[in-house]
Amino acid sequence: MMSGTREILKAAKAAAPVLAAASPEQKHRALLAIADRLLSEQDAILSANREDMEQYQDTLGAVMSDRLLLTPERIAGMSAGIRDAAALPDPVGRVLRRTERPNGLVVEKVAVPLGVIAIIYESRPNVTSDAAALALKAGSAVILRGGKEAFRSNAAIARAIRLGLSDAGLPPELAGFVEDTSRESAKELMEAEGLIDLLIPRGGAGLIRACMERAKVPCIQTGTGICHIYADAAANQDMALDIVENAKTSRPSVCNAAEVLLVHRAIAAEFLPKLQRRLTADREGRGLPPVELRLDGRAAALIPGTAAGERDFDTEFLDYILAVAVVDSVEDAIRHIAAHSTGHSEAIVTEDADAAERFTRAVDSAAVYVNASTRFTDGGEFGLGCEMGISTQKLHARGPMGLEELTSYRYIVHGHGQIR
Repeated sequence: MMSGTREILKAAKAAAPVLAAASPEQKHRALLAIADRLLSEQDAILSANREDMEQYQDTLGAVMSDRLLLTPERIAGMSAGIRDAAALPDPVGRVLRRTERPNGLVVEKVAVPLGVIAIIYESRPNVTSDAAALALKAGSAVILRGGKEAFRSNAAIARAIRLGLSDAGLPPELAGFVEDTSRESAKELMEAEGLIDLLIPRGGAGLIRACMERAKVPCIQTGTGICHIYADAAANQDMALDIVENAKTSRPSVCNAAEVLLVHRAIAAEFLPKLQRRLTADREGRGLPPVELRLDGRAAALIPGTAAGERDFDTEFLDYILAVAVVDSVEDAIRHIAAHSTGHSEAIVTEDADAAERFTRAVDSAAVYVNASTRFTDGGEFGLGCEMGISTQKLHARGPMGLEELTSYRYIVHGHGQIR
């Protein structure tokens, strides 16, 4: 491990007990100080972001550039997100369960901080403040390692976070920032046994797969979202069009955007031409980017588009691209999702309560929707405050990871001289 990274981790590990022992009021003041610092350091953050944008403007497409861009409004939103996290109930110290045994022992299961949480993420600088706010509120030190495209932006935000911690009388080492954006630094974090209590990768499929295969520290599988929408035979077609357009186009670069549309054969001949107009000609008429439709054979027989390739139903496009297939039944849709989903978010659009029940019982993803857009899979939208990421695994945490998911627990046992 490079000495710089190791020193950052050791400093965070040493500072973590200070935060674990801090009162809810101390943590609250620290988060408000960080929120204030984001605003007072706005000019420096925006200047750093402009340098990032200028360096990578020729290598990033429009969608990825939007992920990287910071504006005064977005910084204000980041600051507001931290204030929202500060206002949430403190998860540390909650008694999750209390049992009094026949021998008089009182056994309490109590929420406690994890210790040191490291996050490896890619080109969204707002993740720097979101991740720090949640980890600190949950009583843990945080290690931030972003991608090269947002390096200057992330560094400026991390500096504001550390200044805020100092303003509140807490060690700035509680928010460690890894300056090395190479694969080697990611590998170092994956192998930092004894220094990291939880590693969260937040990015593309390659990053998440590398962490799951190589990490020697506890790791949460997050993020990759091949999200499906199924338009059932009993769908309200106008509703389905609204949901599909929102889920695909409102922000195509995020993990809860829809990547696949399945359409029941009973409505396909009527619905697909409407869809093709809505996502192409109608959007172009409004000066908006059209959606490229990648069609299976049955869909291609009904509307123009691009023939779907071998991997198109297994790809997180993160762009204005939607794979479309025609299916024979709700069970056929369920089977398709089971074969191709990453376990993130899926939706059914239907007026048939029985079909909705079958879908929600059988689809094994972190979030399953009936008549709503997959874009709601988000900590804020679920009432959790800003999130650390979306877990697509089943152990410890699943779905949006808010404060409760960023704590562990210990058993505290009260006695009066009992022996066994």
